Amino acid sequence: MRAVRDHDRAVTQLRRSYHAVPPGQPVRLAKRTSNLFRPRNAPRSTGLDVSGLDGVLGVDPVARTAEVQGMCTYERLVEATLAYGLMPLVVPQLRTITLGGAVTGLGIESTSFRNGLPHESVIELDVLTGAGEVISARPEGEHADLFAAFPNSLGSLGYATRLRIELQPVRRFVALRNVRFTDLAELTAAIGQITADRSWQGRPVDALDGVMFSPDEAYLVLGTFADEVPAVSDYTGQDIYYRSLRRRREDALTTHDYLWRWDTDWFWCSAAFGVQHPVVRRLWPARWRRSDVYHRIVRLEHRHQVAARIDRWRGQPARERVVQDVEIPLDRTAEFLHWFADRVRMTPVWLCPLRLREPTGAGSARSWPLYPLRPAQDYVNIGFWGTVPIAEGAADGDVNREIERAVSEVGGHKSLYSDAYYDRDSFDRLYGGDTWRAVRDRYDPEHRLTGLYEKAVARA
Repeated sequence: MRAVRDHDRAVTQLRRSYHAVPPGQPVRLAKRTSNLFRPRNAPRSTGLDVSGLDGVLGVDPVARTAEVQGMCTYERLVEATLAYGLMPLVVPQLRTITLGGAVTGLGIESTSFRNGLPHESVIELDVLTGAGEVISARPEGEHADLFAAFPNSLGSLGYATRLRIELQPVRRFVALRNVRFTDLAELTAAIGQITADRSWQGRPVDALDGVMFSPDEAYLVLGTFADEVPAVSDYTGQDIYYRSLRRRREDALTTHDYLWRWDTDWFWCSAAFGVQHPVVRRLWPARWRRSDVYHRIVRLEHRHQVAARIDRWRGQPARERVVQDVEIPLDRTAEFLHWFADRVRMTPVWLCPLRLREPTGAGSARSWPLYPLRPAQDYVNIGFWGTVPIAEGAADGDVNREIERAVSEVGGHKSLYSDAYYDRDSFDRLYGGDTWRAVRDRYDPEHRLTGLYEKAVARA
């Protein structure tokens, strides 16, 4: 009961801070961490007070559900659920991603080939709307339109204050097989077979992702939950996880360490800060080897441009940031990866198979209009994060625009947490513009919240 009372007080404070924002001023959350890579204009008003909305309200081990506040990080959520031998159906790979953020901004991980995306395990959610009201939305009923449109709305339709989600049972360890492929067509065929059978060479597969180092060297990592394993690796110290794929055919981690295996080195992006150098790694405190620390460094660089000034002083060309996650239909994945390797030349890249959850019983698959992936279609999320030199005569953003065109040509979609360059008509066609406007008009009739296009493309 105390947790409920505390939650109610926090929601009251959130609503009070919302109504204190002057009309015409942008509305934003006062968050200490962010996993966005979209540059944004400086806020002119105090952010919404979400300080009391970052906890787990309860875990029901019998029903396998959890009541979670919207600003609760997955790090905190996993700590609560693992105590019961449970975990969320999908745990995004970075510790400080919040549950509300993963639902309104999309998230993905290695269980997505069978469990879809985080919003698909939401049973109900409370949303602070642009009208200043808190609405409880469910898949059916009066507010089903808000429930369906909330994923990928990026705060343009409101902010989640509470969510009830499904959980799944988990074991103490994850046994891993690192399977090498020298042909991308063979790799995508293997993904299709694993997605269909949930197994590989007679052994079950509970988790599936991979890395492409080059078109003739790529790996699928097949994870199987286990009660016992011969030995357990540790990639929070000197060893670096992604490098292990090349030297180990089999591996094992505790379930906790498996869930955060990518966070310690921000996949492979910690190399940009020297953290993968053995000497620097010994001196860099282990508690600072985590994605939110690296992200703060990146934000400081964006603000002060120290590295960019040094590059100019050394006569190096300016660089374009290429930080994207895209969903490509499985049957076009090899084609896109070859194009990417030839044109963008950025490696490694992350591979994460995805399929929307199958309907239960006689029901039909749910529709998610603001990120309309096709039911019964296998996709691969391809993640690439870094910079490329701006060629002579080219402009900053040209490579990202070319990627957007290539993604559209193969029938894919692009996540919106980073730079986007679409014109409004193309954006509305790709991201459910008509549906978004109808839901916005109902729940935010005065249009107080920043629009989806303005957030994702105009950087408002």
